[in-house]
Amino acid sequence: MPIRVPYRSLRGMSAVAALLAIGAVGCSDVSDAVDSAKEGAKEVARQRPVSSLDIGDCYNPNGKAEGTAYAVEIVPCDEAHQGQVVGEFAIDEGEEYPGEDGISSIADTRCPVEAQKYTPDTWALPKGVALFYYTPTKESWATGDRAVSCTYTAEKGTFSGSLNTAKSLKPEQTTYLEGSNAVYEALWANQPEKDAVEDDLAGYKAQAKAVATALDAHVEGLDGIEGTEVGKLRAALAEAAGNWRKAANAADADAFYIAYDPAFTGIDPNKSVAARKELGLATAVPADEAEAWAA
Repeated sequence: MPIRVPYRSLRGMSAVAALLAIGAVGCSDVSDAVDSAKEGAKEVARQRPVSSLDIGDCYNPNGKAEGTAYAVEIVPCDEAHQGQVVGEFAIDEGEEYPGEDGISSIADTRCPVEAQKYTPDTWALPKGVALFYYTPTKESWATGDRAVSCTYTAEKGTFSGSLNTAKSLKPEQTTYLEGSNAVYEALWANQPEKDAVEDDLAGYKAQAKAVATALDAHVEGLDGIEGTEVGKLRAALAEAAGNWRKAANAADADAFYIAYDPAFTGIDPNKSVAARKELGLATAVPADEAEAWAA
């Protein structure tokens, strides 16, 4: 799944002294002024430094959704909000600041993995929610800040409720999602930089091998799940795994292309909808995934 442009945060540094300003009001409507003051006071009380965010926190950014952030407004998850922290980790790649691109690369790799522990089924995410992350800046890195907070954030509007679904899943749902997520992670995480197979046959073959391995594990997991549609999907994915192995063992680019077309088609997310319905999981294919296979 494509990763969105990251947030930049001055984690570990002092929060802005005046987070919110309550404007002056006329005397003509004292009641509205009191209500406004109360609401403003509540928002101020909810302010927390970005550096103190915890997994599960629901929040509203202050100002624009992207850019440098000092603090956010923490809100109860049953209230409308723009984001929720769904994972976190510390960067341990040496003492020297990796640079914005270096940190983004680390977060691009780690955040999807951390997020899936909290919200395994990305198909069940509210519409318009995408993966973002708060990261250290060069200045906060110098103070010892190494933390990255992974968040699902609404690109427009808000959503309500917690995205923590891992604990509510049935064993067979968890097994399915773990296997399915691993397949697509293998596909996207091993995507070669070159657009043409001829320019990086070894890279594309390595990607195919990773997908085939993940598919084998997924098929094995599905073998222990009952259901007619699950059985059909298992058979289809077993066939797809064979095509991915052919691609991984291709002698040249032409042979790779011949195997790749049915291999890629074989893991089209649309083909898993019936099995997902049988398992009681979300059945609406995310727009970005639908677009990838439509292309």
